[in-house]
Amino acid sequence: MVPKLRNQRLCSTGMVALKSRTGGSKRAGIFNNLKTGVVSHPKEGEIILTDDYAALGSHYMTAIMPAGVRKPKQKPSVEGTVGKIATSIIARCRNDVYYSFTELKKAVSDKLHKFNHEAFQKREGSRYEVLQEERDFLRPLPDVPYEIAEWVYDRAVNLDFHVVYKKNRYSCPYQYAKKKVDLKVTDRFVELYHKGERLTTHNRFPDYMKNKYSTHPEDMPPAFRNIVQWDDERIKNWASSVGKSTRQVIDRIFSNVGIKEQGYNPCLAILRLSRTYTDARLETACDLAISRGIKVPRYHHLKAILTANQDISYKEQLEAASDYSADDSSMGYLRGSDYYRKGGDSDAK
Repeated sequence: MVPKLRNQRLCSTGMVALKSRTGGSKRAGIFNNLKTGVVSHPKEGEIILTDDYAALGSHYMTAIMPAGVRKPKQKPSVEGTVGKIATSIIARCRNDVYYSFTELKKAVSDKLHKFNHEAFQKREGSRYEVLQEERDFLRPLPDVPYEIAEWVYDRAVNLDFHVVYKKNRYSCPYQYAKKKVDLKVTDRFVELYHKGERLTTHNRFPDYMKNKYSTHPEDMPPAFRNIVQWDDERIKNWASSVGKSTRQVIDRIFSNVGIKEQGYNPCLAILRLSRTYTDARLETACDLAISRGIKVPRYHHLKAILTANQDISYKEQLEAASDYSADDSSMGYLRGSDYYRKGGDSDAK
């Protein structure tokens, strides 16, 4: 059976579908004042569109000019045409039975093709012929279709020239460290903007992924660009140079990941703490984390220990315990062998 179709006003998604089917976009168009697209349309003053609707027109290089309020004659005939198409297709399919959506889609496509090729009743030609005449006046479609985006404003760029979005990090040109940027987030991409200027674009990590880095080499400071690629051996050697406990932490991280490349970022994040807190403090912090029973210490564990100076207190306790054991005289006075030999001789007498 044919499912019931409902008339729908031309919205942003319908506009995209219309552009895709015609193979191009027009330079300007008069659209309805749908509330999802037009914020306000005053008699005097500037028309205010929603951010998504304005971005849609900008993406397809189409000037969106809403029809006048309460002036139906200014509206295009698209609403009437949509109704005619729906009525025509439903009428032609009403007596047919379809056993799959594939059959139904093919039937609707055939009926639509026939509808577009039918001659007008009050003018020459058909809708298909009119489209061929107007196609030369259309702009070519962009290579990438429009995607509705979420905007995140005033997000700080960290000292490591990365911006955090949903626990993942995306690089920004290092010149913008400590500044604020805006994020345009779609299903596939994360774009970074500063004062309306796009800085860079990243492929978006899925929401289930956490603590991942997307870093463009050109965003890095010049001193970082020529660094030799890290591998597990270099990381382990660095850890060994810091200390035994640090090497143990790094080994635990590598043993806890499926592939070794997944351990590079968390290991390097830990080892870079030595640049801020010295090798000795990092080694003590790793020792403390292991002594607390943390199976796989990570950056946030060690960072919390170092920030709170818990490693210093822990080291002082170890040194105090060491000094106490060195001075411990609880074993008492031990008599030498001569004492017992003399004692034995006196008893014999």
